[in-house]
Amino acid sequence: MSGNKKILVVDDEVDILDLLKYNLEKEGYQVQVADNGIKGVEIAQTFVPDLILLDIMMPGQDGVETCRQLREAKVLSNTFILFLTARVEEYSEIAAFDSGADDYLTKPIKPRALMSRISAIFRRSKKEVDVDEKITAGDLVIDRQSYVVTQKDRDFTLPKKEFELLFFLAQHPGKVFSRDDLLINIWGTDVFVLARTVDVHIRKVREKIGDGYISTIKGVGYKFELD
Repeated sequence: MSGNKKILVVDDEVDILDLLKYNLEKEGYQVQVADNGIKGVEIAQTFVPDLILLDIMMPGQDGVETCRQLREAKVLSNTFILFLTARVEEYSEIAAFDSGADDYLTKPIKPRALMSRISAIFRRSKKEVDVDEKITAGDLVIDRQSYVVTQKDRDFTLPKKEFELLFFLAQHPGKVFSRDDLLINIWGTDVFVLARTVDVHIRKVREKIGDGYISTIKGVGYKFELD
């Protein structure tokens, strides 16, 4: 399986690039590297990796801005972005997820632990079967096969986790899900993220589709509303 998977590593530290490239290629992955965010965005759009390992603290263009630019590229809508960073503050993690990251892992990097995390990511992705399924709700059409959302006459794509969150909620209209429920169903048990991550992703989805579809149930969680 790993031989068919492509990984891009973006980090300004040459030692880390060499370490990760060596370990990833040893596992059979196809690997490209970039030593800055601008170059990373350029390579990503032609290489189209399945996974991007992205540092936050880089000169010129930091990882958060780089992640935003990556998420604007339609060709990368199914690419998983994992931040690798020495920043441990909660606000840095929130900024990373707010920019479109799927996961967040702090340095120092332990290669065996990282390889295990990557394997878990790809195992989970393998279980996600693309079916020709659409959900129509009000003026929304949510197409799981193409990861496109249509609202009235406008088509747009969402970052993968935002789309999965919207699709999951829309599959269960009227049912209230706690943050923990959503973390387990969308991020899985192999990824360790803050409950606040759900709030960030809900806010980003609402910015794109409006406030009328996802309701906050105070002290409980969220539900998808159908008028």
